[in-house]
Amino acid sequence: MRARHISILAVAAIALTACGDSGSSDSGGGTGSGGTASGDACAPVPGDQLVPLEDDKGLQPAENVIPTANAAYASANPTALDALDTVSAVLTTEDLIGLNSAVDNERRSVADVAAEYVTENDLGSGVTGSGAVTVGAASFTESQILAAVYAGALNAAGFTATVQTVGAREGYLPALQRGEFQLFPEYVGTLTEYLEGNPDTAVATADLQATLVELTTLGQAAGLSFGTPADAVDANAFAITTTLQDALGGITTLSELAEACSDGSLVLGGTPECETRPLCQVGLEQTYGLSFASVESLELGPNINNAVKQGVVSLGLSNSTDPAFAQ
Repeated sequence: MRARHISILAVAAIALTACGDSGSSDSGGGTGSGGTASGDACAPVPGDQLVPLEDDKGLQPAENVIPTANAAYASANPTALDALDTVSAVLTTEDLIGLNSAVDNERRSVADVAAEYVTENDLGSGVTGSGAVTVGAASFTESQILAAVYAGALNAAGFTATVQTVGAREGYLPALQRGEFQLFPEYVGTLTEYLEGNPDTAVATADLQATLVELTTLGQAAGLSFGTPADAVDANAFAITTTLQDALGGITTLSELAEACSDGSLVLGGTPECETRPLCQVGLEQTYGLSFASVESLELGPNINNAVKQGVVSLGLSNSTDPAFAQ
């Protein structure tokens, strides 16, 4: 849950707690292999490997990676988005985990990792374009990688593409609209909520196609065009150790966790705002019926991940593409 995911919470606190079936406040209803635990069976268990549990009730909105363009540029250069669609056609969440791990864990350069991915997947192939184009990137690793992959695909298609780090959305989105750079790797749900801008409503849900309809309409009004979203999703995720997973019968979903841990012995690790946010603790309680013995306030990333591994917390807030999930 990078800052861009948390921003949805502030914008859409009310509606996201009650969209579709996610408004249920039952005790989980999972039918997985985990049985009901007793005592402190769901208390923190140390382990070397983390595993994210599937958000099987759609608590989180669709956060698929989507090529985003200045509309005037896209109209004049239609094959630019075609080139980026070759990225979307192959990019998966597992790919993003591996790419992030190569940079953050293996300490390889963004340029080398991106170039290798472009070559291995023959990105940009079959598309013809020309002219200079700039791809914007935010300051975090994944955005830098995606922008470099986009630029590589564009170069392979005949464009002359460069990458420019452009800061946070509040600054870069107006610059993209003005055409100061032309393309950007965005996330469907977060961008939809940002463009909609009403703190009392939420238009992004777990339904990708429905959210895309909203995004397309909002984007047209904002002077933006979009390519095809990738299967790759970077959304809030909640992880346990594989040691605890095995102890609970190999559970894989949050519903199964709720079924196995109805005794309330779970300890949640989250950011300071997690306790009051509908996509974090509030959503886990209302959508999945989870209850917690305590909640530890920690910094997102290695701090929370290490707290799960060290047996300080049972369940930790993360991102679905966190390099900690690399196998």
